[in-house]
Formats: sequence, C-alpha cells, structure tokens
Amino acid sequence: MDKVKVIYGSSNGNTREAAMLIANELGGSAINVAGANAGDFDAELVVLGTSTWGIGELQDDWIAGLALLDTVDWSGKKVALFGLGDQDGFGDSYLDGLRELYDRLQANHATVIGHWSTEGYCHHSSRAEMNGEFVGLALDADNQPNLTEARIKEWCRQLNGNVFQ
Repeated sequence: MDKVKVIYGSSNGNTREAAMLIANELGGSAINVAGANAGDFDAELVVLGTSTWGIGELQDDWIAGLALLDTVDWSGKKVALFGLGDQDGFGDSYLDGLRELYDRLQANHATVIGHWSTEGYCHHSSRAEMNGEFVGLALDADNQPNLTEARIKEWCRQLNGNVFQ
C-alpha cells in the first residue's frame, strides 16, 4: 500500500499545481480523478482536491468521480481534503464544492482529517465551513496566491503529525 495518494480534479491547472505541491510535501503521488480507478484510493492517507466553479459547483471531473468514491471501502481510512476557490468574486459560495466531497466521504464512513482555520479569509459564507473551520485546506490562487505554498507546508506538517507519527 502506498503512503500517500493525492487525487484531484482541475480545470485550469491551479488545483493540479496544489496537488503536486502537496504530493511532494507528503512524499506521495498525484493523480487526476478523470483517469483514476478504485485502486488509486489505496493508501495510508488519501488526499482529495477540487476547485469550486460557478455558484458553488463541484469541479467537472469530480462529477463522474463521485460515483468512483462509492466503490471504495472507506472504513477506517484517513482522508484529507483541499479546495480552491475565489473568496472575493464568489464569497457566498467559497469552497462549496469541497463540501460535496466531504459529505460523500462521511456517508461512506471515511475518517476526514486536516480541517483548517477560517482566519485570514474574507468570504461571506461557505458550505465547507463547520464549527469555525473549513473541512479541509482552503486555497485561493486568484486572490491569495502568495499564501498558497506556506499554507500547504503548514497543513502537510499537521497531516504528517496526525497520520504518520
């Protein structure tokens, strides 16, 4: 079994870039969900990433990928999530697509780790926010690109502490 797999959907490359950085930080591999199969989810830690499009919609590749999530036995598996969105332009639906992944994983009994503070963000509302935290790492390549790398590094340190030590 692999240590880490990062599975993502990306329309314009920002989520792919973040997935590659995360995979590098965690010593894993990154796979686009458009070409993934059930075996690609076999790892000690599975990290799923998506962007949010339109008014809170899941990234297109994940629409078909959701059915793939239902074929995996998530019992006892640790999963972390990351999402990209535009908190200024779509402040009322920032990272809503991430919540769709979270809800699907919860329904399939996965253990979701890696929640992230909402401090430092200027959105109005987000379905991905629960109890003052995002359900996963929140990134904004449009408005806060200078914070992406540092946020990824800090989040990956937290994941390493929760999974591998």
